[in-house]
Amino acid sequence: MTPTTVPADSAAWDALIEPDRVHGSLYTDPAIFDAEMERIWYRTWVYVGHESEVPQPNDYVVKSIGPQPIIMSRDKQGEIHLLLNRCTHRANLVCDAAKGNSSAFRCPYHGWTFSNTGKLLGYPFNSGYGGTEEKRNLGLGRVARVASYQGFVFGSFAEEGPTLEEHLGGATDAFDRLVELSPTGKLDISAGWLQHEAKANWKMLVENETDGYHPQFVHASIFSVAKSGIGDLYGEKSTAVSRDLGGGHTENDLRPEFRRIDEPMGWFGTTADRLPEYVEHLQAARGPERAREIMIDGAPHVMVYPNLFIAEIQLFVIQPLAVDRTVQHVTAIQYEGEPQLNRRMLQQTIGSVGPAGLLLADDTEMYERNQRGVHARTPEWLVLKRGTHRERRDGDGFTIGDATDEVPQRAIWRHYRELMEAGDGDGAVAPPAVPTANGSVR
Repeated sequence: MTPTTVPADSAAWDALIEPDRVHGSLYTDPAIFDAEMERIWYRTWVYVGHESEVPQPNDYVVKSIGPQPIIMSRDKQGEIHLLLNRCTHRANLVCDAAKGNSSAFRCPYHGWTFSNTGKLLGYPFNSGYGGTEEKRNLGLGRVARVASYQGFVFGSFAEEGPTLEEHLGGATDAFDRLVELSPTGKLDISAGWLQHEAKANWKMLVENETDGYHPQFVHASIFSVAKSGIGDLYGEKSTAVSRDLGGGHTENDLRPEFRRIDEPMGWFGTTADRLPEYVEHLQAARGPERAREIMIDGAPHVMVYPNLFIAEIQLFVIQPLAVDRTVQHVTAIQYEGEPQLNRRMLQQTIGSVGPAGLLLADDTEMYERNQRGVHARTPEWLVLKRGTHRERRDGDGFTIGDATDEVPQRAIWRHYRELMEAGDGDGAVAPPAVPTANGSVR
């Protein structure tokens, strides 16, 4: 497919994005990928990590915002920082370990040392710099804004812009529902992360996470082996809905089906009597009636734009590395103080998205087949019109469709276009402190 240049105005975007179809070059053009990094990933709020991953003072974990390597640290006062993992001297990585506990990071190249707040503590042979005055201006690069919601930590390279809660909008309910499933109201994201690389554009993954049209076909094998009824949740007769939550956030809401079935813990593929400790704790914390409602509704299936997928029992974090290369970081959700439930959640996660798991392998095969296919010369467009004739509004004013409709995909592309057009015609597309592709800070 012939590459395009990044559109210069709204009229030019019309040639790439229409209400019910998108041009294939959006997945293959390196120039568009670079513009996405600047206009989306380095401007909006992006999910980075969870507070439970750095529970103690001086804990840290290595994370990312797109291709940018990030250190998420908790200082001795308990404040969380998002630092660029790049020495301000000659660009070496200052932190190699995936996680640990340290009040400082020492660059292995020339020994420059930084505190876990990003401050430059010192460098060897400082007389070569005329003393120590330069230290004040040579700390680690920082993500301009850091905020959290229900323990989920987000970062934005933009100095100004919407607050995190404004960015999340209708997606805040997904975090609230997830936390309400915990008797203590806290998650424990400490099970460890799997990394799956797909030779595909990141947007294909985002589109797929709330695609209710594919499960019965792509995942038929695992549903059959596991004797699961999940496939039926996405059938034509399903009462589940697809939803546009606004801001690019999308949902497959399976609660109507779970409420019709009316079986506590049915969303988890089990029954309440097999998890007596968890049920007892949840009833004590929420009351028997509310606990039953929570156990019927289950966990959310929501894609938080641009990179966090809450998949009931798992978290997926999408990391774009190149126009045709994306990594998914996956972990099992764990609830504080619930070993009985956590063990089952971890086992199910390993079975579905582990090294020998079937679910993610199915999806990755589709991503890579899509990426190969989208290079074909004709047809040039991808069709996203399923269910346009039956879109409707729910009680909260959100646009919804049937379980198999492409409401989420159309919503994603509408928001994508808004973000990309916002960078047109304003010269430098990145705010002053945004790191460039090679890791330097402007």
